[in-house]
Amino acid sequence: MSDGAADVDAYIAGFEPAVQERMRRVRAAILAEVPGGEQRIRFDIAAVMLGGRYALHFAGWKKHIGLYPVPRLPEPLESEVAPLRSGKDSLVLTHADPLPDDLVRRIARAIAELRRPAD
Repeated sequence: MSDGAADVDAYIAGFEPAVQERMRRVRAAILAEVPGGEQRIRFDIAAVMLGGRYALHFAGWKKHIGLYPVPRLPEPLESEVAPLRSGKDSLVLTHADPLPDDLVRRIARAIAELRRPAD
């Protein structure tokens, strides 16, 4: 893991190449669904902000990528997400499994809707 990174690019660069590639795909999926998302380091992990508030954090680990916080989502999306849950609001995308890019996009879209600033 990359402690104390100055920005999200530096954070991702701190991982081995295979994990970097997966992290870039997760970031791209999130940014595609969070309009105007601002990348930032929060709590020493990568975050995408929406309207000055966090939308979604993602972190690289030895055996997985974590997404945080992921609240309970509307069905049928929640049923797809449930097997990835680790704790109340964490998702685990293990490196041993194919990365579910489309699912990450749909999660990010749902969270962006939940956290969209009021007009």
